[in-house]
Amino acid sequence: MSQPTCILLIEDDPAVARSLQDGLERDGYAVTWKASGQEGIQVACEQAPHLIILDVRLPDGSGFDFCRQMRQLGLRQPILMLTVQQDEMDKVLGLEMGADDYVTKPFRLRELLSRIRALLRRAYGELSASGADVLYAGDLVIDRGRGQVWRGSRLVNLTPTEFRLLVYLAQNPGQALNRAQILDAVWGYAADVESERTVNVHIRRLREKIELDPSRPALILTVPGIGYRLVTKL
Repeated sequence: MSQPTCILLIEDDPAVARSLQDGLERDGYAVTWKASGQEGIQVACEQAPHLIILDVRLPDGSGFDFCRQMRQLGLRQPILMLTVQQDEMDKVLGLEMGADDYVTKPFRLRELLSRIRALLRRAYGELSASGADVLYAGDLVIDRGRGQVWRGSRLVNLTPTEFRLLVYLAQNPGQALNRAQILDAVWGYAADVESERTVNVHIRRLREKIELDPSRPALILTVPGIGYRLVTKL
């Protein structure tokens, strides 16, 4: 990107926000800080930042609700949620609401920067990488060049991570892919129990968007004891 990468930080604690803003700006990012969810949504709609960092606990509501609102408004940029380490459900719920990844407090700035770079690469740097520009699975059309997915005549609105996940499955049609393989290819880090749960949540969200009946998936099938595979012929 020729212009600085813009990050919207939605965090109500001024000390935490200033520390994060300083660290991110030292790494070359342009950062806009907002202390409430509603202010954050307004800025996200008006300025279209490249990435959003969203705290779970905000003075005017839950970060989960604001994440869901952003997705409902059609905002597709990566959302990285800040959760507290003790609350396991925070992580799963954030992913279900449309977040792409999460970092638990307390965290090191180096870890946050690593997650940010991985999200930006997936969202802007690798969507049209090597391979066919258009992939097919049944009546599903995946246009990598435009970053669009169609199910028949219906345009499917996916987040960058969901798109990357679907592309990876489509690049390996019919193959049973385990969660560790998916994590390495799509998220770029090694598998553990928590991160494998991330794959499960994203697969469920993806099914809700592309399957005609998500409760009886016909495209993305579960392979017991292994992971998932994409069916290319219905």
